[in-house]
Amino acid sequence: MRDQIEERATIDLRDVFLCHAWDDRQGVAKELDGLLTSAGVKVWFSEKDIALGVPLMRAIDKGLANSRIGIVLVTPAFLQRLNAEGIADKELSALLAREQLVPVVHGTTYDALREVSPLLGSRTGLSSAEESMTSIAGKIAELVKLSD
Repeated sequence: MRDQIEERATIDLRDVFLCHAWDDRQGVAKELDGLLTSAGVKVWFSEKDIALGVPLMRAIDKGLANSRIGIVLVTPAFLQRLNAEGIADKELSALLAREQLVPVVHGTTYDALREVSPLLGSRTGLSSAEESMTSIAGKIAELVKLSD
């Protein structure tokens, strides 16, 4: 029992896993990560959580396992990546099995999302067409606090 408790204590648990398209990693995904982190949310974000030389898919798998809530940043680039069935598609498949998964639509629409992923498009989420990314990050931070 003690070994299990000690092992669990060494795991770096995160509040949210930020799923995004590779093309967005230096732009809007980095912006959202920064806003969430500033709001006190522990974010698993590939740009800062995957070290050089580490097997990519295994690192993502651990990030998914150790995060409580999934956030999917839906952009035009993300929608294209889903059609290509790459890493974003694999992350989304794992995240769809979760109870709490929040799509954040940016630069596209829910209609476009529903055409590519009806399951993700059926989830309630947030849109940067309706509010700022700062406001979106604040709402996610509130969700994290409620989920504690």
